[in-house]
Amino acid sequence: MKLKKEFPWTIGMVLAGVFLFGASAVAAEPQQVASTGDAMAVYRTIGLGLAAAISVGVSVLGAGYAVGRIGSAALGAIAEKPELLPRAILFVALGEGLAILGFAFAMMLLQKM
Repeated sequence: MKLKKEFPWTIGMVLAGVFLFGASAVAAEPQQVASTGDAMAVYRTIGLGLAAAISVGVSVLGAGYAVGRIGSAALGAIAEKPELLPRAILFVALGEGLAILGFAFAMMLLQKM
């Protein structure tokens, strides 16, 4: 039963990684590999693209999980005490901050390509 719940997350994470890695590999200009230094630059570019894809993928999955859990608890709290709305929105925004930080980190990695 637990495998059925984790399967879509796993497939989504793999597809996001493949998409982002493929996009960064296609965006890189093709170079003629003449020496070992050039080969290392290509491997460095691939590594940075993969690191950026993983950082975005994992941070978005974590943010989605956090917002799902916090959002449902926040709605339950708001239903009982409406004055908790600002505090609940703050907690949900903190969960969304994970995705924004992962995206910013990926952009910094892509700047080094």
